[in-house]
Amino acid sequence: MVKSLTSHRPMVAISLKVTAIALFTGLSALIKAVSETVPAGEAVFFRSFFAIPVIVVWLAYRGELRHGLITKKPMFHVWRGLVGTSAMGMTFMGLALLPLPEVTAIGYATPIFTLVLAAIFLGERIRLIRISAVALGLIGVLIMIWPRLGGGTGMTEGATLGVLLVLGATVARGFVQIHIRRMVQSEHTAAIVFYFSLTASALSLLTLPFGWVLPDAKTFALLIGAGLVGGVAQILVTSSYRFAPASMLAPYDYVSMLFAIVIGYLWFEEWPTLVMLAGAALVIAGNILVIWRESRLGLERGKAKPMIDPKGG
Repeated sequence: MVKSLTSHRPMVAISLKVTAIALFTGLSALIKAVSETVPAGEAVFFRSFFAIPVIVVWLAYRGELRHGLITKKPMFHVWRGLVGTSAMGMTFMGLALLPLPEVTAIGYATPIFTLVLAAIFLGERIRLIRISAVALGLIGVLIMIWPRLGGGTGMTEGATLGVLLVLGATVARGFVQIHIRRMVQSEHTAAIVFYFSLTASALSLLTLPFGWVLPDAKTFALLIGAGLVGGVAQILVTSSYRFAPASMLAPYDYVSMLFAIVIGYLWFEEWPTLVMLAGAALVIAGNILVIWRESRLGLERGKAKPMIDPKGG
């Protein structure tokens, strides 16, 4: 989906990226708002299905719709859908059990797990800087989750399960990222985006026998809104990468913590703990090391990122 930069306009790129991050955080808040009554599988369906019209219209506008319908390796999309949909479902279940800022913070560990998994499955070499990044990130994750696993203060019923679900989703997204590195060698980004939304919608229907509900009008509107917001956010991220390189924009992912804190406090009366913030800071530091190192190496993995990271899959 993303080609070479159309022009170097960093302020435009940053504005688009930050707006997209705000929308993705808002999407999580919408899902959390309905999580007490709507099963995670049903939420995944609405999030995926109602993003499809937005994506299709955008691809048609860009003249790239045919790329979203052509695939050389269908099974690549099936595996991406299975793992990505599982990650989204676990994240949505975690949102029902944990504060929004905490789910956001644990999600920052995805690049760290991606590094580890790439070393294991792709044979990528990890030298001192990357080892340091992984160590910082894993220590940060441990700090964040320890109060939940160890029965610390502020413990709530189901919090341990929530941490395990979100952590599992983070690892699954790491698998998705290394799988996408293989996919982009033969598949157009538009196809990856389109078929993920399609497969996620179809796979989520398998949870229908496990207690889907008929939502009331307000809940129905929130669910549809989550799908539309997700689609728009993906488009804005895509557009941002047309005006600035991925390495420059990557650090702006972390403004999601500010949005999560504000939304969490105003909507759900949640407030992050100092322990969680300290752990998140270490994870972010580890990720910035990765960003810096990959920028130095001239890697271009970010070219596949804009529309294939749907914040949950």
